[in-house]
Amino acid sequence: MSRRRKAEKRPVLPDPKFKDQVVSKFMSCLMYDGKRSIAEKIVYGAFDQIEEKVGVEPTKVFHDALDNVRPHLEVRSRRVGGATYQVPVEVRTDRGQALAIRWIIDSSRKRGETTMTARLSGELLDAANNRGNAVKKREDTHKMAEANRAFSHYRW
Repeated sequence: MSRRRKAEKRPVLPDPKFKDQVVSKFMSCLMYDGKRSIAEKIVYGAFDQIEEKVGVEPTKVFHDALDNVRPHLEVRSRRVGGATYQVPVEVRTDRGQALAIRWIIDSSRKRGETTMTARLSGELLDAANNRGNAVKKREDTHKMAEANRAFSHYRW
């Protein structure tokens, strides 16, 4: 980590179809080897499937899914006197969003559907309805933070 100055955040351009910056970030995280057109096909295809299945605006389902997966607490390791404690800390909003995006993508890649478009749409629908592996990951993170609440006085 640089000691000179803080790294400046680059502005994220909104995606071309929905004009949404969060969707653009999601596509960038989904993308492999700079293949943005393939990531766009997957995300827009998943959004089309969501609109077919539910009949609701797909960006609303997407944002609901992100809100349901975003963690509020997490544990961080802290060394105190030779012992390492898992200290619960609150998650900043930008980190919470990044974790939610990462967890949704990871859990959708592990699903059993045949195409990535179907996997992603299924995971987004599950997350919007408070089900699925991404929501389970958030629950596990919160449980871990709750279990280690006794060490919260080591917060820095």
